[in-house]
Amino acid sequence: MNDEVLLIDKPAGMTSFGVVARIRRVASRSAGKKIKVGHTGTLDPFATGLMILVTGKECKNANYYTKLDKVYEATFRLGETSTTGDPEGEVSVVSDVQPSREEVEAVLRTFTGEIEQRPPIFSAIKINGRRAYAMARNGEEVEIPLRKITVYSLELLEYSYPEIKIRTHVSSGTYIRSLGADIGTALGTGAYTTHLRRISIGEWSVYDAKYLQEYGIEN
Repeated sequence: MNDEVLLIDKPAGMTSFGVVARIRRVASRSAGKKIKVGHTGTLDPFATGLMILVTGKECKNANYYTKLDKVYEATFRLGETSTTGDPEGEVSVVSDVQPSREEVEAVLRTFTGEIEQRPPIFSAIKINGRRAYAMARNGEEVEIPLRKITVYSLELLEYSYPEIKIRTHVSSGTYIRSLGADIGTALGTGAYTTHLRRISIGEWSVYDAKYLQEYGIEN
């Protein structure tokens, strides 16, 4: 497991750093020495799907993988918002408006191409050297500037109010939680992300990834 690229299917309920730590322990134990292990982009604890881990000398190439496009499948719940944009935050009911499928599809079309997005305050983005989520948890005011991202495709897979399930191909740096919240705002219903799964990173697919259990790791 040294000097390799590892494809991991991250389980829900575990941090990306937790995945890295577990793989590092297994790799180091197997090699009989400490093995350097890094990730190439985090997934939120509630999310599942593909993580690319790099070990040993391959860590120097981590930035290459980080910049690759990604494909996600996500479910947004309409009519409610969350302080974190996901199930881990404080959820509030904000609307009982039930958009038609045609209205949902029309709004989704406005979110393709190059758009501006504000990342969630509960994110790992650094502001003056500090993580945004740490500042938010301390009750500090967090202002994250808008950034340009590209949504190459955004497909409606299922719609049964209040849930929208989508599949989207996006540029690096895109936050699906923000995308869900912005879609909810555009629909006039509010929304937050209830399920999130990363399907691919560049040419690498979750269908080629291994579960942690295959490395002898229990969740």
